[in-house]
Amino acid sequence: MAKQSVKQLASNRKAFHDYFIEEKYEAGIELCGTEVKSIRKGNVNLKDSFCIVKDGEMFLHGMHVSPYEQGNIFNKDPRRTRKLLLHKREILKLQAKVQQDGYSLVPLSLYLSGPRVKVELAVARGKKLYDKREAAAKRDAKREMDRLSRGRY
Repeated sequence: MAKQSVKQLASNRKAFHDYFIEEKYEAGIELCGTEVKSIRKGNVNLKDSFCIVKDGEMFLHGMHVSPYEQGNIFNKDPRRTRKLLLHKREILKLQAKVQQDGYSLVPLSLYLSGPRVKVELAVARGKKLYDKREAAAKRDAKREMDRLSRGRY
């Protein structure tokens, strides 16, 4: 069996800053042709996007896909709600986790897996301000240690 190539198209770095990532899942995404072409060119933004479960289906809100230049009448609304493709039991499992207090479904990245566009989702718990400060202090301390260990004073 041939190994499929994976090419990352976009990532949501703000999610790692704002949330503690608990679990990760892979989901397909329902797109139209011009959206796929625009995403392949890298014209996509996951910042401030989130997922919700409605009527047993999962939807991605807030993802911005810039209109394709040659798309003319076939272009869709850049911020439209897009359906995510998961098995029913996965959706029910995620819905149960999200109903717990403080948990959210956040897209982490968008990538090509072979010819298909996939979304990496995470069950995440929101960070408080003091958690963000603590993470920044750890990151700065690590950077300082690395700098000193390389001999750059």
